[in-house]
Amino acid sequence: MLTEIMDREFVYSGHVGCPGCGATIAMRFVLKALGEKTIMVLPACCWSVITGPYPLSALKIPVIHAAFETGGATASGVRAALDMMGDTETTVLTWAGDGGTFDIGFQALSGAVERNENFLYVCYDNEAYMNTGIQRSSSTPYGAWTTTTTGQDWKRLRKKNIVEVLVAHRIPYVATASIAFPDDLLRKTQKARETKGSKFIHIYASCPTGWRIPSEMSVKIARMAVQTNIFPLYEVEDGRKYTINYKPKEYLVREYFKLQGRFKHLTDQDLDQIQQMVNEDWELLLHKAGDRS
Repeated sequence: MLTEIMDREFVYSGHVGCPGCGATIAMRFVLKALGEKTIMVLPACCWSVITGPYPLSALKIPVIHAAFETGGATASGVRAALDMMGDTETTVLTWAGDGGTFDIGFQALSGAVERNENFLYVCYDNEAYMNTGIQRSSSTPYGAWTTTTTGQDWKRLRKKNIVEVLVAHRIPYVATASIAFPDDLLRKTQKARETKGSKFIHIYASCPTGWRIPSEMSVKIARMAVQTNIFPLYEVEDGRKYTINYKPKEYLVREYFKLQGRFKHLTDQDLDQIQQMVNEDWELLLHKAGDRS
């Protein structure tokens, strides 16, 4: 079954994604898992450009380009239209970046999931507004350089925990995933497809351009984010049942940070402070999952 899924392809060659683009890797895996009976709502983001200019498209499924702030609202309308037609098989997928999820699109997302609209919302998270010039978002991590947090003004606020925000809406399914763990990503996407109601998947999608890393390091960096506990892999069902999907090797966070140009200004003291933050977040997650190991 896995071989059959991996053999099918819903992204054409010739798209305009940057070399090593984590968002493009994420798209390929998610569409492999969802299959051809999918309609995508695409708010303004990197993928609005990657897919190509109208009337061309790099995707083999129907796509609705929506305004930056309307991912949740547009998906709600598409789902209602399909239901009126008696189509219960087609998956409605909103595909948005962190800017269109954490910030500009949050009001529509929150309203849709509060109503428990039957669609899947995927946020591919590259931790800044990459399409418009690497500006800081509320997904940008503590310590990061962006074009709006430059020099000594690097971001000194922690990243918004969007997963816990969605969990607080008590929707049926929320999960994290990474481009470096494809089996886990495929399984979670298929599980979301089979779950009725609102589903949210937060995918770690590295950005070589914005993170100042070589393109060939994209997957390695994504793997290290999980192995250092910076980006744990877990899922939450019905707002209360936590399951940790991967127990990492718990490398020191400095091994992750030292490979990225966006963090080159950080001192050893800064990295020690970040390590403490990561440790605290991991312990809290273990507690929520009832894991005493």
